[in-house]
Amino acid sequence: MTDRPPIDPDETVDLLQELVRIPSPYFEEREIAAFVHDWLDERGLNPAYHHVSEPEITGYEGDNVLARLEGSDPDAPTLLLDAHVDTVRPVEDWEEDPCSGRIEDGRLYGQGACDMKGGLAAVMVAFEALAERDLAGDVLLAAVVDEEGPYGLGTDRLVRDGYADDCDAAIVTEPGPVLARGEIENPALVLGARGRFLYDVTVRGEAAHGSQPERGVNAVVDAGRVADALAGIDVGSHPKLGEGSVCPLLLEGGSQTLSVPERARLMVDRHVVVGETEADARADAEEAIAALDLDSEVEVGFREAPSPDVRYGPYVTDEDHPLVTALRSATRSVAGVDPAIGYFESVGDFNYLGDRADLPTVILGPDGENVHAAGEFVYTDEVVEVAEVVVAAATDFLG
Repeated sequence: MTDRPPIDPDETVDLLQELVRIPSPYFEEREIAAFVHDWLDERGLNPAYHHVSEPEITGYEGDNVLARLEGSDPDAPTLLLDAHVDTVRPVEDWEEDPCSGRIEDGRLYGQGACDMKGGLAAVMVAFEALAERDLAGDVLLAAVVDEEGPYGLGTDRLVRDGYADDCDAAIVTEPGPVLARGEIENPALVLGARGRFLYDVTVRGEAAHGSQPERGVNAVVDAGRVADALAGIDVGSHPKLGEGSVCPLLLEGGSQTLSVPERARLMVDRHVVVGETEADARADAEEAIAALDLDSEVEVGFREAPSPDVRYGPYVTDEDHPLVTALRSATRSVAGVDPAIGYFESVGDFNYLGDRADLPTVILGPDGENVHAAGEFVYTDEVVEVAEVVVAAATDFLG
């Protein structure tokens, strides 16, 4: 028989439905942040807004919502619960309102239902339940903005302003199995993630009349050759995270006038594993390009960022860490089975916590399908189960 913490399934799904019905594409989270703040405030959980500003590149202004439960022992650990409130922008192929929150056959539909309003609902009700317990350690809830945007500004600001400094471990309630390496199913603990660099490559050729291409140097043609060369880079490998990957994403240059293109720009995604640095990534690209012996001049850079440390570094959390042990035990108690162990293929706020903040970080979230696409849904029973596991594990971990 399982020992289920006091989470009300109906109230949890009702909360999820309310969250999904609030449109919240990244950079447009004001309404949902206010909802989360008010929901916590109505329950006496003392939320506060934490301002997020990035004026130089995006001009973004927004607010995380933070709340803290203070434990009885200052020497006990502090646990961070992190969930983002934003979604991708609704895609055009929806055949119903992308914020409908429709429930059918145990699935709740809507843009962001799985990524990650299911996890947000789970962590909110878990936080409320933990407030009723006598804990030795603290719990910090962070409902953050702009995870889906270009820089993860909400959790970046959380780390930058020192909120992670006194934390000892983190749970991020992202959907794990849907983007994990290999085939795993919930209940699952995702204990690490690959990192990511985004090459921004400039190719400078020489203009000429398009009827005499031999008199110029075609930057678009050479950029295509660069894209092909970068796609063939030897990537790193890791026993937990698997292999890295390279994927050209964008090539732009030239015009409709009858001229040999003299400029082109190429952006290439590179996912990396533990042990691969930015210097390694740059050197690999420059070596591959040098071997082409192009007539164009090629400059390898990386995507512009608000600060040099705004990067998605890879990380792995030890399977023997006390938080992982607590989550294993909680999963057995709640679900009656041992959790699967997996590792994330891509990047997210968890990289900022696991790498930049150096926190043992576990991804534990409800699964679904069609993430970032039309027909996205989350399994409602998994939302409830994740909340129950978080409560049981946090109670164990914090004492």
